[in-house]
Amino acid sequence: MTMFKSKSFSLLMSNFLWLMFSLSLIPLTLVLFFNQSFLLTWEIQLISSISVEMSIIVDLYGSLFSTTVLLISSSVVTFSVNYMSEDPNIKRFIMVVLLFILSMNLLVYIPNVVAILLGWDGLGIVSFVLVIYYQNPNSLGAGMVTALANRVGDVMLIISIAWMTTQGHWSILSMFETNYNSALTAAILLAAMTKSAQIPFSSWLPAAMAAPTPVSALVHSSTLVTAGVFLIIRFYWFLEKALWFAPVCLGVASLTCLMAGLCAMQEFDMKKIIALSTLSQLGVMMTSLGLGAMNVAYFHMITHALFKALLFICAGNVIHQHSGSQDIRFMGNLWKTLPSTSACLNTANLALCGLPFMAGFYSKDLILEIFFMKEESLIMLLIIIISTLLTLMYSLRFSIFVVWGGHKKASYYMTGDEDKNVNLAEQVLSLGAIFGGAVFSWVLFSYPSAIILTTMQKMLIISSLGLTLLLILMLEKYIFFSKSTLMSGFSNLLSNSLSSMWFLSILFGKSATYLGLSSSFILMKVSDQGWSEIFGGQGAFSLSKTFGKKIKEGQNQLVSMFLFMSFIGLFFIFMMM
Repeated sequence: MTMFKSKSFSLLMSNFLWLMFSLSLIPLTLVLFFNQSFLLTWEIQLISSISVEMSIIVDLYGSLFSTTVLLISSSVVTFSVNYMSEDPNIKRFIMVVLLFILSMNLLVYIPNVVAILLGWDGLGIVSFVLVIYYQNPNSLGAGMVTALANRVGDVMLIISIAWMTTQGHWSILSMFETNYNSALTAAILLAAMTKSAQIPFSSWLPAAMAAPTPVSALVHSSTLVTAGVFLIIRFYWFLEKALWFAPVCLGVASLTCLMAGLCAMQEFDMKKIIALSTLSQLGVMMTSLGLGAMNVAYFHMITHALFKALLFICAGNVIHQHSGSQDIRFMGNLWKTLPSTSACLNTANLALCGLPFMAGFYSKDLILEIFFMKEESLIMLLIIIISTLLTLMYSLRFSIFVVWGGHKKASYYMTGDEDKNVNLAEQVLSLGAIFGGAVFSWVLFSYPSAIILTTMQKMLIISSLGLTLLLILMLEKYIFFSKSTLMSGFSNLLSNSLSSMWFLSILFGKSATYLGLSSSFILMKVSDQGWSEIFGGQGAFSLSKTFGKKIKEGQNQLVSMFLFMSFIGLFFIFMMM
């Protein structure tokens, strides 16, 4: 009876989100129809010439992204009806997810930096609660890494609020150049890098996979990790004035793409492979921002949200069918046992790889063409091309292991595609993965733009395919590393570096934890259990105990002397009598 009530509650919340998605189409339609933005401002109080305002902006960027977030959230909660059906706390889970969605929408519609902090901190706090949802040591460790990494971005945003006080307001739309221009740009960029897990803050993204899969589908598609990219898009007209902004953004994003692609080739955990894929695509978005193509970065953020949410939902269904197992080495032959999920999974993978006329093709191909036309550094160009080809390779490897590989699971597993809620969520997002790129390109780019490339530029990707295949073969099979002890040691070092994300997870996870714990242990021994105890409670207790013991001994001696003298006095009195 309790399970039936929980399932009914989940269906009710799912229907509520579908209703909110339908209502979110109204402001989007108004913006598209009138081709303008709407700004509502409420002045709460005026303090020392600083106006404390509450503003809401309804524009194309906010409305379209909010609609996408609600569409994905509706599908994810519908999927959760089946995935979390055996959880006794499913009501609490759904309510926390709704808080997560509300925080993201606050971030989207508010152009005030102080009010943005509500949605920004809301995402951080609720993400920590969701990552530690299963309440075990691994989840707690992952939640602490996630919370502390994102806390750096929170501090940077608070510092930017303090620096914006010199302008007499906190509105993004009214910013102007001051003496704090470079420092303010650096603070906002650093805040966005921590939220979007760019190097060196990348280690928390795979660690957040400790959360339930529906949460991962939200976090890694359209909410937490895209908040940093969306913040830069909001501030972009101000940030691009700094001459160093574009090169720094481009360099960090390129390295993030390369690292995520290489690490995904080494990983066997299904959810971590998709998380590293998300990290790679976040690097692509930041690369587009570094190239000055803000609209294209926003376009890729929208299309990526659709097919990445679909990929996570399909992976969640596969994990659910395999009794919680996430190792792709124990999966296979799903095209026969789960035909509908396999079709949707392949659709999401093809969209991720950029198959022509699917969602990912319209945005990723446009970013590469802009990179060619900008004539940036050749090294950066090669890194981006290799990262794009690695996306193709780890997606193909993922499909071979999970969908087309041989039957490797135990014989007692029962799999099937009978659940209607899962099928509804997968099919809705599959339509977005197929048609979303074309539809959003018509909405965002009302006029065509000419892309002019040379023959050599067009052939560069094909000519670099052989090198990429050789690299992947070396990483996967270690053909060239098995002939000598030196090469074998280098192979182990390379494998360890890829499995630990270029040692970032060790450097910012275990090392930082070890440093904090060891220093706190020393302080505890020296201070809490050392001098503080000697001069504090334990010392006072020991001193009073010793002093009391001495007094007791003295009192015992006095009593003994008194008894002895009394005995002698009584003896003399008796003798005299």
